[in-house]
Amino acid sequence: MDHDRLITGIAAALAGCAVVLTLLAFVYNLAILAVAAGLGAAAYFMWYQASGRLASRIYQSVEDRARQNGARGRTRTRETGGFGAGPREEWTAPGGRGGQRRQRAGQQRQQQRQRRRPPSADDGPSRSEAYRILGLDTDADESEVKRAYRQKVKEVHPDTDGGDEETFKKVNAAYERLT
Repeated sequence: MDHDRLITGIAAALAGCAVVLTLLAFVYNLAILAVAAGLGAAAYFMWYQASGRLASRIYQSVEDRARQNGARGRTRTRETGGFGAGPREEWTAPGGRGGQRRQRAGQQRQQQRQRRRPPSADDGPSRSEAYRILGLDTDADESEVKRAYRQKVKEVHPDTDGGDEETFKKVNAAYERLT
């Protein structure tokens, strides 16, 4: 769905209401003019956002500020980045500039998603290994699995004395396999 067209349509409806209320204000009561002004302002701001002018203005002010900071020698280097570094060279503002680059980047992301393989049953320990890692019999029910998992995690958590990150990961994988 094209959100800009939807927002523009809503803005047009609000503008129409504002016009009607303005006419009614002059016929009946000038107090209605305040409501008409509010609707008109809302219509204007919605149109301003949908037309892309709001985004362009914001991006332009960011670029101007970055240029000013650069002229004063206050920007950080591109390697360190961080707040106030300004836009990167590969960055382009929306609304026409760099549309092909964004489209290419989107296609690359989609290709990467297609290359990923979904997790299979071969990932992680088998069910029997999971029971062994948690120190349980293969006929243990879900509450026993949960209790054993919590006890094991307390023992092997990397933040505890004698904790081990690799063992912690194995315990988590075993619990995930059994639940």
